[in-house]
Amino acid sequence: MKTKKYLKIASLAVVAVCLLFFFACISVCSDDSATIKREKPVVPSMIMTPEIPDQIDFCGQSIDLTRYNMHEGIDRELSSFCYLHATTMLNFKRANRYFPIIEPVLKEYGVPTDFKYLAVIESNLDPRVKSPARAVGMWQFMEGTARDYGLTITTTVDERSHVEKSTIAACKYLKDAYAKYGDWVAVASSYNAGMGRISGELSKQDVESSLDLWLVEETTRYVYRILAIKLIFENPYRYGFVLRERDLYKPINCKSVEVSSDIPDLASFAKNQGITYADLKRFNPWLRDRKLVTAGKTYELLIPQVNDMFYKTPNEKVYNRNWLAE
Repeated sequence: MKTKKYLKIASLAVVAVCLLFFFACISVCSDDSATIKREKPVVPSMIMTPEIPDQIDFCGQSIDLTRYNMHEGIDRELSSFCYLHATTMLNFKRANRYFPIIEPVLKEYGVPTDFKYLAVIESNLDPRVKSPARAVGMWQFMEGTARDYGLTITTTVDERSHVEKSTIAACKYLKDAYAKYGDWVAVASSYNAGMGRISGELSKQDVESSLDLWLVEETTRYVYRILAIKLIFENPYRYGFVLRERDLYKPINCKSVEVSSDIPDLASFAKNQGITYADLKRFNPWLRDRKLVTAGKTYELLIPQVNDMFYKTPNEKVYNRNWLAE
């Protein structure tokens, strides 16, 4: 009997503890709820799927986006760019500095200016970037292809990181691909997969458009990434990006210095030009070493103008005013 009595008392004690814990939780939860209601979110936001258009123009060609694979392909990439806010915003800022260099070259070589968006998705417009596969620069050239298209690569020079020269090389590749396919969408696919792969798959799968091919995921997503970033760049505010003049990276005026002889110490050279070694490397990212060996060639070094290197006044140089929300 005593055992049963003790068990009953113990059970009541357990119940009492549980009830106390329960009411304590309610009290805490109520307090937390009240706090949440009183405080405003630090970053107010809504998560929504961006609206997908029925069609998009790419290089003068109208592309129907209503087919299931097209709609879902562009949906994935558009959502990705819209919600990777920091990277997409950085691309706008860099584009203000680099599109004025890239687009005139595309026009000069007869390549549609929509291909500037290919550089955006390849490198986030970073001329110094290097991929795990050892592709380098804004246009992500492999060493062999870069040499084939006229870029110099030595122990002290890598022109894959030269914005203008690598853009010229990219134009030559794109023109060669267009001569082969006569279709700019296929040209874009081939930039990722290679002309041999795209040609082979078009034949094996017996289709006319590269958009109808079954390819590895990276290449399948590639064209949709170009189309998605084009949509955002053509109407940033619609996709949630609010840009002002002062947000964009300003193009910095540089003087050009031609060099035909070796420079044994680039740090000393930079100091003599009134800038730092770091400045010299930033504006000439194709310099690979602390020295420059010209090997009989003439190179052009960009020297940023000191008075233009400061944001003492807000940036007023805007490449495309359609980017601005103001």
